[in-house]
Amino acid sequence: MSATIRPTWVHATILGTFCAGFGVMLAATDIATKEPIKDRALEDKMNSLAQVIPKTIHDNNPVIDAVTLKNEEGKDVVVYRAMKAGSVTGLAYEMDASGGYGGPIKLMLGITPDGKLLGVSVIAHKETPGLGDKIDPAKTDWISRFTGLSLGNPPVDKWKVKKDGGQFDQFSGATITPRAVVGGIRHGLEFFAANSSAMMEKK
Repeated sequence: MSATIRPTWVHATILGTFCAGFGVMLAATDIATKEPIKDRALEDKMNSLAQVIPKTIHDNNPVIDAVTLKNEEGKDVVVYRAMKAGSVTGLAYEMDASGGYGGPIKLMLGITPDGKLLGVSVIAHKETPGLGDKIDPAKTDWISRFTGLSLGNPPVDKWKVKKDGGQFDQFSGATITPRAVVGGIRHGLEFFAANSSAMMEKK
């Protein structure tokens, strides 16, 4: 009987030792990579912000001087604040443009304290190559045309593509993508109008 029990006990010990060793290795790997991953995420965020907030208008790190607000759906929106000499000079936050052909389009909006767009950047999208991907600044300059505009320039009812009676060009053969982006930017400007005071408050 002992000859039968012994191999089972030995196998269980080996398996347990292997699992414990593997667990230790995973824990060590997690510890070793946590900081580099965190640093890379911070670097990516700073790169995204640099596309919509000029470096010349701030002397701080907008990621550190951020505030978190709630949108109308109760979801958190992190607002990154560019500051110079202690005063807010620009704001940036992410906004999802729903209704894209390939799903939601993630935007980063940069806005001045008086509500004008410093710039708009497309962070992520799954739009059709050759059609909807023209929102990518590497493809065309279409997304840059929003710089300097505001919720009143053009009027709110003109924040649509021309096919819908608005001011903005759609792409030849692709209306869905620009329609979603224009709507997302308008939504982002409306969020600013509703929360500008809270965005400016000192921490």
